[in-house]
Amino acid sequence: MTSSSLEEAINLLTQESSPFAVTEAVVNGLSLPVFANAPKSLAALLQQSAEEFSDRELLVFETERLSYGEFARRVSRFAQVLSKDFGVSKGDRVAIAMRNYPEYVITLLAAASLGAVAVHMNAWWTAHELAYGFEDSGARLAVVDDARAERLQDTASKLGVTVIRVRPQDAVPHDFDTLITQYPDAVFHPDMTDPDDDFSIMYTSGSTGHPKGVILTHRSVITALWSWLMILPTYEAMGYPIPAPTDNTGQPLGQSNLVTVPFFHISGTNSCFLLTLAAGGKVVLMPRWDPALAVDLIESEQITRFWGVPTMSADILEAAAASGASLSSLNSIDAGGAKRPPSQVGKIAQQFKQASPATGFGMTETNALGLRLSGKEYIDHPGAAGLLIPPVQTLKIVADDGSDAKTGAVGELALKSAANMRGYLNKPEQTRDALREGWMFTGDLAYQDAEGLVYIVGRKKDMIIRGGENIACPEVEGALHQIEGILEASVFSIPHERLGEAVGAAVYASATPSLFELQAALEQTLARFKIPEKIWFYPEPLPRGATEKIDKRGIREACLGGAVASCGPSDN
Repeated sequence: MTSSSLEEAINLLTQESSPFAVTEAVVNGLSLPVFANAPKSLAALLQQSAEEFSDRELLVFETERLSYGEFARRVSRFAQVLSKDFGVSKGDRVAIAMRNYPEYVITLLAAASLGAVAVHMNAWWTAHELAYGFEDSGARLAVVDDARAERLQDTASKLGVTVIRVRPQDAVPHDFDTLITQYPDAVFHPDMTDPDDDFSIMYTSGSTGHPKGVILTHRSVITALWSWLMILPTYEAMGYPIPAPTDNTGQPLGQSNLVTVPFFHISGTNSCFLLTLAAGGKVVLMPRWDPALAVDLIESEQITRFWGVPTMSADILEAAAASGASLSSLNSIDAGGAKRPPSQVGKIAQQFKQASPATGFGMTETNALGLRLSGKEYIDHPGAAGLLIPPVQTLKIVADDGSDAKTGAVGELALKSAANMRGYLNKPEQTRDALREGWMFTGDLAYQDAEGLVYIVGRKKDMIIRGGENIACPEVEGALHQIEGILEASVFSIPHERLGEAVGAAVYASATPSLFELQAALEQTLARFKIPEKIWFYPEPLPRGATEKIDKRGIREACLGGAVASCGPSDN
């Protein structure tokens, strides 16, 4: 790829008559490039897709299958429930707390069609954490499943939250299916939404304190979706078309996506569901993560795109090899939320020659828009986070003194576009710290090479100072990932009486090695002062936060609190 051919392709695709035409608009007081011909709201996007792809399958969950037309009708019918039975109107907040049921995205878009704001509640939260979410967001109507309803009982009583249940096992006052039967006809509300109206609030774990509610607008979401939709046409305009996957008879397959991550994560809602809705594809929801089931679904539903955290990619490699499945329908195996071990990139390319390995970097605060790398470029640069996704974003690497870092120099990655959040809910100080003149300061330390590739080298505060020596946690994690059998690793500081801080690590491994074995292996690549003095072993994949990134803070607290088995000097 040459910069000139990329520039020519972007100029061609963003002309006035193009679906990707770019103009200027004032967003949050700043003049920013935006897509002129994109839908102005999520309700408009649904209507556009429902009209264009009415009879196509949109959503599959176990034995249930919904076309675009039927999905839009259910959204309309539930919007009538919200409006007529519960008085929901523009600006009201409607909480969603459930597993990945079809009702999740039906509720999301029903609220949007009324101009209401969906509040994504993490379905893994405890009762205490859910209570905080309702107190912080002010939502007084919740659409939940049985498990979340049980945890919500005390909070609902205390705060006066009305609860609508989906798929209840017993009779309840407000049953989703019973309510929706009152309105058999679809009645589409006039779309009175302004592009910069709030669409949703999604919680993301902060480095300290409670989770932060990220306020996302209709324009910010649409900006991310249209940027992703433009990727394939850009390659085609540059003369590098990506071949469409075909079925066993050689016929082209439509786009389809296996949704493996929760909808309360930005990757589940935006990267998987809403992007597929905009593209006219099909989403298949998994009831739970099960590698063997994922392989079966990819084969039976002819899935063309797999998106998951790197551990899931590793699971797919193993499960497909064990079953002898070719997964020939796949043309993209994406990863996000954590850096994929470089060795895994080559394994994907070797095992699934028809599928392009891909990676991306984004945040809840950027609607998951940011960087992307795929195919040969990714295989050649497996340690890179990606290239900036055009055409409306800009990036800079900011040095400690606030100036632009030179090529190859490490600084904080900052992104600027209309896809950025409006701010953090009820947290003006943190908003001012993160959003500065339209730039979203990501907190990630990175550098950009001469070809434009961005490499993430750590978090701004992801450092251990051991007796005055700075140790970058990602460097130690990278060394751990090179050890056979280590599937995931998280490195963090542990208290040390003499040095102040020392290195600790939590790992998820296919077999549990001894501390001595791990330290001996690490000595091959790391200076001794960088080697973990204590290691904790998880029997399952490491916990993750709202963007599928490993929850370092939670892991550290659990390890130091004695909740995870360890080996180290104190265990002798």
